[in-house]
Amino acid sequence: MAPTVRPFAGFVFVASALVLAAALASQYWGGLAPCELCLKERWAWDAALVVAAVAFAARLRFAPPLLAAIFAAGAALAFYHVGVEQHWFAGPSSCTAGSGGAQTVEDLRRQILGTEPVLCDQVQWSLFGISLAGWNLIASLAMTLCCLAAIRRRA
Repeated sequence: MAPTVRPFAGFVFVASALVLAAALASQYWGGLAPCELCLKERWAWDAALVVAAVAFAARLRFAPPLLAAIFAAGAALAFYHVGVEQHWFAGPSSCTAGSGGAQTVEDLRRQILGTEPVLCDQVQWSLFGISLAGWNLIASLAMTLCCLAAIRRRA
């Protein structure tokens, strides 16, 4: 067993927990309602939290490559979300500004009930000109690089 697996897994666990805590704090205390893509972007952090906890407890040597793949997938989804916000890509029809008319039964239901979906292609909040999806992209890429460094250090 590699001696660095437990400290690395602990680092990933804490980092993932902090990112998820920040997302939940911005939602519940900051009043920022997450869009469909925002919620999907949390899956990578949730998965990393679970893998890191198991890796810490069981000293799994294959954790760094698995975590690198998880964070790379999260970075890809975050890049897509940034692209939707910048109108580089078409976003999901369920959370992209459209013509205003209902396109699906769910859209019609939301209009009838008066609840508008949170739009994925509109930035709700930014810091230094970077949206939350952009910050998630940066964090996911940083964690991917940390995982790759851990793999290289072990090799």
